[in-house]
Amino acid sequence: MTETDLLDRLAAHPPYLAPDYRSTRTRAPSRPPVVIPPTLSELTGPRFGHDSVRADDADLTRQHEGEPLGERIIVGGRVVDEDDRPVSDTLIEIWQANAAGRYHHAVDQHPAPLDPNFTGAGRCVTDAEGRYSFTTVKPGAYPWRNHPNAWRPAHIHLSLFGPSFVSRLITQFYFPGDPLLPLDPIFNAVPEPARERLVAALDLAVTKPDWALGYRFDIVLRGRGRTPFEEPSE
Repeated sequence: MTETDLLDRLAAHPPYLAPDYRSTRTRAPSRPPVVIPPTLSELTGPRFGHDSVRADDADLTRQHEGEPLGERIIVGGRVVDEDDRPVSDTLIEIWQANAAGRYHHAVDQHPAPLDPNFTGAGRCVTDAEGRYSFTTVKPGAYPWRNHPNAWRPAHIHLSLFGPSFVSRLITQFYFPGDPLLPLDPIFNAVPEPARERLVAALDLAVTKPDWALGYRFDIVLRGRGRTPFEEPSE
């Protein structure tokens, strides 16, 4: 890694310890990391799930017998490197709360309704131009116990797999104009100049008329415009 790469990373990634984000106080490492060089097999495989992705896996509104409740949206964009070159054949997974702000998970006991027609998970593989697209519903805000009366803004989690298990990147993106963003310790743990890179843009080119509003969220893997990720990565 060059010095420029390191500076770009530090300017985009949130720190391990962000005191206002309460759980980082106990999970942030207190000692310098130990570098363990990856082996050739870790860098070249095995691949995770690329070949089993179906076309309808990217439409979270058609995974059950009925349609889910909430505002239908389309989220799309490109995965690119620092020179805007497309990164193809990248497995992308998303997971999210439903329109009421509840995850389809046993640990989530937020007293909001579950939607029997919405599981909140999807996946796709980027095409030759690095493009991806998901159809889903806009997630709701939900409370969390970080501090008194804390609420997470609407967001969608996103994971990218490269050529192997160890080449995984995780982030989350938000929606424009959300009044909860200035109050969210996770969003504000990201260095200020990079925060807007986590906010999807309303895009009429992605919007499907009379069907769903479209949002664009491009993912930049390296360089000055890199997308902030939850774990530093090569």
